[in-house]
Amino acid sequence: MALPLAQRLDLVKPSATMAVTAKAARLREQGVDVISLSAGEPDFATPEHIRTAAKLALDHGATKYTPVPGTPELRHAVAAWFARAHGLSVSPDEVMVSAGAKQAVFNAFHALLGPGDQVVLPTPCWVSYAEIAKLAGALPVPVATRAEHGFVVTPEAIARALTPATRMIVLCSPSNPTGAVYDEATLRDVADLAVRHDLWLLTDDIYRRFCYDDACFVQPATFGPAVRQRTVVVDGLSKSHAMTGWRIGFTLARPDLITAMSTLQGQSTSNAAAVSQAAALAAVTGPDDEVERMRGELDLRRRVMVEGLRAIPGVVCAAPKGAFYAFPDVAAYLGSTAPGGRAIDDDLALAEYLLDEARVAVVPGSAFLAPGHIRLSYATAQAKIEQALARIGAALAELL
Repeated sequence: MALPLAQRLDLVKPSATMAVTAKAARLREQGVDVISLSAGEPDFATPEHIRTAAKLALDHGATKYTPVPGTPELRHAVAAWFARAHGLSVSPDEVMVSAGAKQAVFNAFHALLGPGDQVVLPTPCWVSYAEIAKLAGALPVPVATRAEHGFVVTPEAIARALTPATRMIVLCSPSNPTGAVYDEATLRDVADLAVRHDLWLLTDDIYRRFCYDDACFVQPATFGPAVRQRTVVVDGLSKSHAMTGWRIGFTLARPDLITAMSTLQGQSTSNAAAVSQAAALAAVTGPDDEVERMRGELDLRRRVMVEGLRAIPGVVCAAPKGAFYAFPDVAAYLGSTAPGGRAIDDDLALAEYLLDEARVAVVPGSAFLAPGHIRLSYATAQAKIEQALARIGAALAELL
């Protein structure tokens, strides 16, 4: 007799990013030469001073439980880190530490959303926002953006999506998957909507250190007390400090929400790993020269990626202003037929074709609620990017 699983799982899709990355890894284990442009993971090593701090912390006993919202030393340091970054006065009771920014989003959604609530998601958006909202019992409300507008949502589009059930607006700038960076005027208009309609505003700032050209990061919590009290800032070190595997994320929010999120985390994972917190302390208090070096290298890779994609006939690619993803429009190839009669009906089929035939792993745009696109990460070596683009171009040329 088969025992049923919880019905809530019927609503949730597995992470497409993780699925593609796992399939690429399995192929590599079998000896297949696969280039993965799927995972949002910098190929840089965690800076040496952070690794050294972790080793010393282990020798000094960083192997035990810590307070659920983080060690006092780290919460004080992160409060100062947020204050320096945004020009705000931040107290430690407005900060908590989680096992990655994803857990911070999970905690915030489950502390603030419930059955019947709606959360507005400008799309394309990260694959997990909608699924975490569903797990919290809420309804994700996608609001489409346009490439010709830089994939930046208009306040008017958000206003049209609001209903009496709307509880939260989520913004990610720089964006995963598009690399869009929100300008201050747009952010002020969206923040004004949140204030006027008494909504929460969650900002996912995990890519804020990676802006290019004339793009500048702006945090809405700086717009005044009315905005700050309803803003939940999610941040972390995974991308900026090449610390994906350390699993450290931060939340900045008003103290009552931090308390609620800590209660939730206390009944789920408890504290983030003690040694990771020691490493995080070194990251937020130490030098930033390695972060800027990584940003410069990513900028070079960005230019190679965009130029290479634009050189492929039929591929339309807006230049990302931040993060480390390109999100080209590949609609010209949908509805085509590959040699042997394989139908390329949609972006999922195209991504599978590129993995099978070009041996390049990309993520289909449908996973980000944006059919007709694919996402490619340029957080890998330039030589691999160039080789992958050559393979993609050759594979696309075979489509009839």
